[in-house]
Amino acid sequence: MYRPDPEVLAGGGYGVFVLPPEVSMVIARGQGSRIWDTAGREFIDYHLGSGPVLLGHAHPAIIEAVRNQVEKGTTYFFLNEHQIRLAQRLVEAIPCGEVVHFAGSGTEATYFALRIARTFTGRTKIMKFEGGWHGMHDYALWGTVPDQPSPYPRANPDSAGIPPVIGETVLVSPFNDAQRATQLIEEYASDLAAVIVEPLQRVLVPERDFLQALRQATTRHGVVLIFDEVVTGFRIAWGGAQEAYGVVPDLATYGKAMSGGLPMAAIVGRADIMSVLDGRRAERSKIAWATCTLNGNPLCAAAGNAALDVLSQAGTYEHLHHIGSRLRAGIEELGARYGFPVRCPGEDAVFGVRFTEKRVLRNWQDLLTADRELGLKWSLELLRRGLLVNPNEKFYLSLAHTDEDVDRTLQIVEEAFRAIARSR
Repeated sequence: MYRPDPEVLAGGGYGVFVLPPEVSMVIARGQGSRIWDTAGREFIDYHLGSGPVLLGHAHPAIIEAVRNQVEKGTTYFFLNEHQIRLAQRLVEAIPCGEVVHFAGSGTEATYFALRIARTFTGRTKIMKFEGGWHGMHDYALWGTVPDQPSPYPRANPDSAGIPPVIGETVLVSPFNDAQRATQLIEEYASDLAAVIVEPLQRVLVPERDFLQALRQATTRHGVVLIFDEVVTGFRIAWGGAQEAYGVVPDLATYGKAMSGGLPMAAIVGRADIMSVLDGRRAERSKIAWATCTLNGNPLCAAAGNAALDVLSQAGTYEHLHHIGSRLRAGIEELGARYGFPVRCPGEDAVFGVRFTEKRVLRNWQDLLTADRELGLKWSLELLRRGLLVNPNEKFYLSLAHTDEDVDRTLQIVEEAFRAIARSR
């Protein structure tokens, strides 16, 4: 009889993301806001595949779109109607949108966006922010999860196997520190190609003038401003963080929710910058290469168009705000009732739960004040009781989550607080 053995996978799963053995599971299926594992256990899902399943699992519109397309073929490596239509809709929805280039993942999108910026400006350095997550490529993994402040503007690599020479091209600054970021842009302007930022950095909300300060400084010095909206795109507002926070970048990267749970991403932005991808305008050695086998494939693009059909309906974002705000307020209230200093930073559609006395969380160093061991214990109690969460990371909300889900979730949350309170 066949029995799934995770040990055939490197690291027994997803590498850096592995649940403790006592709560590890193999997922069998998902439907709406729920998933079931191969042991038959049911969970309310607040992980949602790390964010892509914004509509909920197995949404009928996605199933229908994929079924209709798969009978016609899965990929062609030529233009297709779904790809063109999805690009048109992204341009219509995204404030910075003029031209689109598709990619296969958020990692690809941010990697290629930086290449595009370097080609356009003729400069080599890029700047990111401590704690910012831009995927798994060698330019992204600097100062992402340091256990102490980085030696700004340098940072240490997060992963083994990254050549130290790459660090010489990556500047790192604290998030929400407009003065320091502006100073670095001024100092390195002649060699700075791009500033890349998660406008909502993990669960940290940007302060009022931070993004605007980046916009002004980059404009002044001809630096490309890139918003990494892989998480925020179509999640915190129809126009993403650009709409929610009122600042428009030069380029933006999208992924996760934009394709209804299928693997697809996009770079969207100014036509003049994106023209460096155009093989019709120059010989190959003078354009930025960013073509991959499955970019813009009709299967994922069909799912993307179906996802946008659903997300564009009236009441979508009101629902996410309603469900998320109830959940955040309830978690903080229950934490206080049991004597825990709990904060739920972020936005209603995506937020974190942190055990910390610090009331205002501005940057990565503030997040380090959280008690991660306590956060893990609490998360394990949630998992044992039927909530699927990623310990010490994010809660993702979907359109499929209901008030009844929140009611049951808060019951489990209280049980979890009570359990860890007894063990203190």
